[in-house]
Amino acid sequence: MRLIEVPAKTGYVWFRQGIWVFRRNPLAFMMLLMAYLFAWLLLAQVPVGGALLSFLFTPGISVGFMAASREAISGKPFFPTVLVSGFRAHGRRVAVDLLILGVINSVMVIAAFGLTSVADGGIIFRSAVLGIDPDYAEGVAHLTETAVATAIFAILYMPVSVLMWFAPVLVAWHKVPPAKALFFSWMALWRNRWAFTVYALCWAVVQGVLGVLGIQIAMLAGTSLLTLMVLAPLTVATIAMIYCSFFATYRGCFDASEDGDAPRVDFPDGK
Repeated sequence: MRLIEVPAKTGYVWFRQGIWVFRRNPLAFMMLLMAYLFAWLLLAQVPVGGALLSFLFTPGISVGFMAASREAISGKPFFPTVLVSGFRAHGRRVAVDLLILGVINSVMVIAAFGLTSVADGGIIFRSAVLGIDPDYAEGVAHLTETAVATAIFAILYMPVSVLMWFAPVLVAWHKVPPAKALFFSWMALWRNRWAFTVYALCWAVVQGVLGVLGIQIAMLAGTSLLTLMVLAPLTVATIAMIYCSFFATYRGCFDASEDGDAPRVDFPDGK
């Protein structure tokens, strides 16, 4: 496994490749995302800290999305059970290491939520971590503070996402210990920061266009139901494309003769 440094324009290539992977099996990828969201909603029902359980399993689930993308490129079918392949397809040691990454991820997320308390007095922290939602009056009274706290969390979560971007797949497919995987993930994004900047801007433009489209549909339709019927599948498809593009960033940043137990899978020329 060798880290590759790429030019900024590669970010657009990753963006394009993510869309291409999604188009290989769009229905399956949308079902995969819906299965993940449904599981997340079930975990959120746990009274205390339920929402945070998703962060515990996120590293393993991300390996599942990577595996699904690899299967799609190879022209092979996949099913929602691929989501848990990170925990069951690579041995007990890898499953434990993915859970260790999940614990690290959860601790960092809790810390980020905790720091937002300086802006809103702990409203977001109590809601996300303790499962205690504010009443309507409190939410309205602290709307500005909550918005500031949300922005603070978004900023604080950025380094967490950088550490976790490649760490799970390095643990699962290359048997890299968790601490080293976090370091290699950070270095990969830092050395290719301009490519990732272009990549992020491409998806930001897509999200912006989707937002404008939603406003236009709402103005023309005059009903929230029709707007939801149009935008919901578009939103799910866009998020699924973003997840598909994660494999493109991995293939672009790391040169490996093999990905875990499967032969190396590359994008066709021109993709």
